[in-house]
Amino acid sequence: MSGTSARHNQPLSLEVPSFWRRYEVPTWALIVVIYAGWLAVTWNYDALPGWLVFVLGGWLCAWHGSLQHEAVHGHPTRSDLLNELLVFPPLSLWYPYRVYRDTHLTHHRDQELTCPIKDPESCYATPDDWESMGALGRGLRWVLSTLAGRLIVGPFVTTFWLYRAGIISIRQGDRRAMVAWSLHFTGAALVLGWAIGVCGIPVWAYLLFFAYPGMALTLLRSYAEHRPAEQVGHRTVINEAEWPLAVLFLNNNLHAVHHREPGRPWYELPARYREQRDAVLAENGGFVQKGYRELARHFFVKPKDAPVHPYFQVLPAPALDTAVPAESSPR
Repeated sequence: MSGTSARHNQPLSLEVPSFWRRYEVPTWALIVVIYAGWLAVTWNYDALPGWLVFVLGGWLCAWHGSLQHEAVHGHPTRSDLLNELLVFPPLSLWYPYRVYRDTHLTHHRDQELTCPIKDPESCYATPDDWESMGALGRGLRWVLSTLAGRLIVGPFVTTFWLYRAGIISIRQGDRRAMVAWSLHFTGAALVLGWAIGVCGIPVWAYLLFFAYPGMALTLLRSYAEHRPAEQVGHRTVINEAEWPLAVLFLNNNLHAVHHREPGRPWYELPARYREQRDAVLAENGGFVQKGYRELARHFFVKPKDAPVHPYFQVLPAPALDTAVPAESSPR
């Protein structure tokens, strides 16, 4: 994949310093902050209270996931290989970068957003799949439709789905999957080698204090980014998130703006939204959330919608060519 194809270059109309635009200074600064913070927290694990490790560890792992999202879209350099190397260590352990890259770029085919078969990041089921799940599977899907279920159960379930899909792909002789998972386990070995071998963090503690909260925060962002709608533009949300979650998610909460201009770097999205707010909200049918606290008030224990896609029959005819089953790709 070339750097140009992943970047989805868009013309910039905002006045920003030329060196800022050319060298993406904020993203480079973020890279330094994330890795320095992670090294500091892991190195000082024994000296820090458990609650603080949980907060900082989860935050840094989720922040790294947001950084990976930037890399997928061609930042901070024009080299896909260099961008991949910059986010290579999987701090949260769960998601192979190359699998994420392929499924996420497929997700950006907006005509297919939320389609249970063609959108790898869809959380919805087809009517036939729903009927075949059984009572336990259907109950689990209802639980995952609540914010509490997504945060508490979601990390375990989505990891299971993801690894199951990886095993199936490898057994089928998918060389691309073999390379992706081999690189992932190499990176995970480096992460755990430092955390366990150098810093003395038990593996269970790293999973509990770093990986799990990091995954949960990532699932918070993706929980209500899209909805089923017959009009393509109405499927993508604007979440006017409060600080600091907007920073954690690198402004990807302004998701409709990101889908309009997927190559625009994270630090330009708020100004772009302010500049085009009326047009964006007209295009997405007023699909707006006033932050994650509002989302939690409404849907912490109440499903945000039904697990079965209501418009499946009116979406483009599905093709069985997705790289990973939709249920295994929650980001």
